Amino acid sequence: MTQKTALITGLTGQDGSYLAELLLEQDYKVYGMVRRTSTINFERINHIQDDIEVVQGDLLDESSLTELLKSTKPDEVYNLAAQSFVQTSFQQAVLTGDTTALGVTRMLNAVRNTNPEIRYYQASSSEMFGKVMEVPQTEATPFYPRSPYGVAKVYGHWMTVNYRESYNMHASSGILFNHESPRRGLEFVTRKITNHVARIKQGLATELRLGDLHPQRDWGFAGDYVRAMWLMLQQDTADDFVISTGETHSVEEFCDLAFGHVDLAWQDYVVQDEAFMRPAEVDLLIGDCTKAKTVLGWEPKTTFTELVTMMVEADMELVARQQRNLA
Repeated sequence: MTQKTALITGLTGQDGSYLAELLLEQDYKVYGMVRRTSTINFERINHIQDDIEVVQGDLLDESSLTELLKSTKPDEVYNLAAQSFVQTSFQQAVLTGDTTALGVTRMLNAVRNTNPEIRYYQASSSEMFGKVMEVPQTEATPFYPRSPYGVAKVYGHWMTVNYRESYNMHASSGILFNHESPRRGLEFVTRKITNHVARIKQGLATELRLGDLHPQRDWGFAGDYVRAMWLMLQQDTADDFVISTGETHSVEEFCDLAFGHVDLAWQDYVVQDEAFMRPAEVDLLIGDCTKAKTVLGWEPKTTFTELVTMMVEADMELVARQQRNLA
């Protein structure tokens, strides 16, 4: 059997690192696209870096994507790269649109013009549902994004559908609900919480400043979700799939579980701060992944409690290691 080749954009992100691991386990040749910058962070892929070929390209430059596809000749492209922090999208709306929206068009064009037989995965997001029109959200739920990031993701999603229907491309979108892990960036609320729990427990911090504690999210484990991405591109027919747990938990619940895991009460340390409030908030996200279960045979394996515990324990180890290195 011929070895498959995959190109992952956003290789150095949380999802890119887990996906690269999965594809290597499936005996793929893996290329990972990174932008040419002076500060590329390979921390998440250090353990597999020797097994991956890192290549340069930029979603802002279609010619770089075309050349990359010509040189790597992938069977599958996983477009995970984006300006993916919702809060930042309010301050950098144009950049978010150029990367997260138009970047999808540039990649789809590059695939179509280089080899339309390439199977393409687009990282869509539950943030597209925003001010939700129904509960739970399915593939048929209308979008009502509440941030420039959500708006950009809607554009990329519909562009993927358009190229699939217009040019008969095998282009699928995964509408992934919130998925977290110990590899999540520190700017995201889940990792901010678990990292502060570790720092507070070890006497390095005294408080955690957060925005609204009431928004509810459908939180899953990123390592489970990348398998759904791969499964989509193994299907005979391209389609769109909601990937979620079907459970919802508030930020307050996340805090309660995280602090409780190290025998602390979150109320003693959490301070609500206006600086972390969004101009427009998404109050409730909960996905119905029945289609993914039925068609892909996929379902989440990691529970909410297991996820929070995993993240707290990883940050406890990280903070302890950082302190040893300073000693």
